[in-house]
Amino acid sequence: MERIRTIFASMIIITLLMMGMALMPAETQAQDKTVELGYVNWAGTVAETQVAKVVLEDMMDYNVETTMVGVGPIYAALAEGDIDAFMGVWLPQTHRSYIEKYKDEIIKTGPNYKGAKIGLVVPEYVDIDSVEELNEHRDKFEGRITGIEPGAGVMEATREGIEEYGLDFDLLTSSGAAMTGSLEKAIQNEEWIVVTGWRPHYKFAKFDLKFLEDPKNVYGAKENVYTFHNPQLAQDHPEVVSFFHDFRMTTDEVAEVMAWIEDGMEAEKAAGKWVEENKQKAQGWTDPVVVSE
Repeated sequence: MERIRTIFASMIIITLLMMGMALMPAETQAQDKTVELGYVNWAGTVAETQVAKVVLEDMMDYNVETTMVGVGPIYAALAEGDIDAFMGVWLPQTHRSYIEKYKDEIIKTGPNYKGAKIGLVVPEYVDIDSVEELNEHRDKFEGRITGIEPGAGVMEATREGIEEYGLDFDLLTSSGAAMTGSLEKAIQNEEWIVVTGWRPHYKFAKFDLKFLEDPKNVYGAKENVYTFHNPQLAQDHPEVVSFFHDFRMTTDEVAEVMAWIEDGMEAEKAAGKWVEENKQKAQGWTDPVVVSE
């Protein structure tokens, strides 16, 4: 009898909750199921953010809004709650300074994928193998390292590398797309060029490239890429935090989505194609995390 009363009471509670949701204005309900994802315009971050968006919307019934932000401001926006999550945090080296600054205001999940790498990259035909050899061939490189956005971790590491190796080179700021464009143009003319690079990136599938050896370990070892979220997200949508906790792609899978986007497919369509082809894996990210006591 007691068990029947308990079940009956639970049914009443669930019914009342459902009635409350039904009476809630549609606009409020939509807001309650909205997640704000920030991203930096890096090919890998765009790819994984779009994959997450597709899964959250199609499999978890969320409305996902995405906002492109610069690499420095995105951490401030995350800490202040202007965005809920950012999926492009490279650790332990590349974004260390940002995490040290905001570590008390944001929370880590993941990693989203492992084995990422940053460093200086040259075409395979360039006849050097180490950062230490750059000064010997300064004229062939026109004394320039082609970089990306000034606040990016690989740019910070390169500024340190110029000091550590005593490089007589200027570091040019641009964007990921502009850097790749300069690289492609140089390769077409078989010119020497050195760029700030990272993997996964579609340029490694498109061109024959190599990382220059870094004997002083300025760029660190291989890294992992994490999601960080604002603490309020765990209060409002714990199932979304659970999703980010379980989200995993390999570097090859991320590169596959990146390549489709580079070939002209819209980012969200490329992500949708990948999710459709990997539905079972994506579905596994939506199961709640079970925390053992």
